[in-house]
Amino acid sequence: MAQWQSSRYPGVRFRKHATRKHGVQFDRYFAVRYQANGKRVEEGLGWSSEGWTELKAANLLAELRESQRRGEGPVRLQEKRELAEAERKARDAEKKARAHEAITFEEYAKEIYLPDANADKKGGTLVREQSLLVNWLYPNLGERPLKDIAPIHLERIKKDIADKGRSPRTTEYALAIVRQIFNHALRHGFFKGENPVSKVKKPRVDNRRIRFLSPEEAEALLTKLKDASPNLHDMALLSLFCGLRAGEVFNLTWGNVDFANGTLCLMDTKSGKTRTAYFPQRVRTMLEARTPGAHNERVFPARGGGKIVQVSKSFDRAVNSLGLNDGIDDPRQRVVFHTLRHTYASWLVQRGIDLYTVKELLGHSTISQTERYAHLAPDTFTRAVQVLEEEQPTTGKVISMASEE
Repeated sequence: MAQWQSSRYPGVRFRKHATRKHGVQFDRYFAVRYQANGKRVEEGLGWSSEGWTELKAANLLAELRESQRRGEGPVRLQEKRELAEAERKARDAEKKARAHEAITFEEYAKEIYLPDANADKKGGTLVREQSLLVNWLYPNLGERPLKDIAPIHLERIKKDIADKGRSPRTTEYALAIVRQIFNHALRHGFFKGENPVSKVKKPRVDNRRIRFLSPEEAEALLTKLKDASPNLHDMALLSLFCGLRAGEVFNLTWGNVDFANGTLCLMDTKSGKTRTAYFPQRVRTMLEARTPGAHNERVFPARGGGKIVQVSKSFDRAVNSLGLNDGIDDPRQRVVFHTLRHTYASWLVQRGIDLYTVKELLGHSTISQTERYAHLAPDTFTRAVQVLEEEQPTTGKVISMASEE
C-alpha cells in the first residue's frame, strides 16, 4: 500500500494510488488528523477524483476545530456526516410530504391506486370502474388534490348522475370507487383525515332482479338459442338448471365436472368460496354430448381456446325476438342472462324447497340475499296461519283467563 504523505496544511495528509490517475497526476486519497474529546482521531475523506483537494480537506478540518472550540456543532467528521444525512432525509421527507399533498385525484387513481388495487379484480369489475372514473369521477374530481376534496364535491357527482337519468346504482358504484381510493391513500400515507365519502348520504338502491321466466318462456328461449348458437344454448341450459352465474359458466373446466356424482365444483365464485352445484339429467345429457377436454380445459372455451369474457349478443337478440322485454323499462324486470339463475331459484322455492337449501345452492353468503324469493312460496304462510285456526276451540265456549280464588 502507498505510504501516507503530509500536505502543506497541518493535519491533512494523503496517499497516492499505485496506478490510477486523476488528470496528469496519480489519484490521491485524503485524510485528516485532529484531537476530539481528548482523543487522537484520523478520518478518511475521499479521492481527488471525487472532488477532494488539500485546501478542501484543510477547510473541513478548520470547521471541525472551530466547532470543538465553540462547543457547538459536530466535532468529528462522522458526526458531521450523520448530521448531513439526517438533514437530507428530513428534506426528502418534506419534499415527499409536499408531493403527497399536491397529488390530484386523477394522478393518484391512475398512477398508484389502479395498478395496485386492480391486480385482484376481475375483468368486468375493471371495465365498470374505468367507465365510472372516465365518465363521472375524473371530470368532477380529477384535477383536485386529494386533500381538497370535500363532501360537497361528491354531492355534485350524485346530482350529475341523477340529472343524466342514471340509476341510483350508478351513484352507489361511483361513491364506492371514491371510498376505495381514499382508503387506499390513507393506508399509503397520501391522505390524512376522514374519508369524505363517509359524510355523504348513499342513495337507496334496490337493484335486485325480480323477473323470472315461466317454464313456457324458458323453453321458447332455449329453442331460439339452439337455433342461433348451440354453444350459447348449452351455457343457458346450465345456468337455468344449475343456478350458475355467467362467470361461473365461463370458468367451468372439465376437471370440475363429476359425472359419477352429478356435481360441478365451482371455483373462483363471486363470494370467493368454492361451492358444489348439482345437475339434473337434462344437463347431464347436454354435457355428455359435448366433446370432453383435458382436466384444465374449459367446458365452454372461446374461439381459439381462450376464456369467454361476456355473454354473446345472440342472447339479447333471442330475447328480443320473443318479445320478452317488450314494453319493459325497469332493468329489474328485463330478461338478461342472469335471469336464468334467478329463474332457477324461483322455481325451486315455488316447488317447496326451503330458503336455506336454496341459499346453499346459490352460494349466497347470507340468508337475507335469498329472502327475496320468500314470497314465491305463499302456501307456506297460508299454512302457518291455518295452524292457529286449527288449534282454536270449536265449542264456541268462552274460556275465562281470570285466576280462580
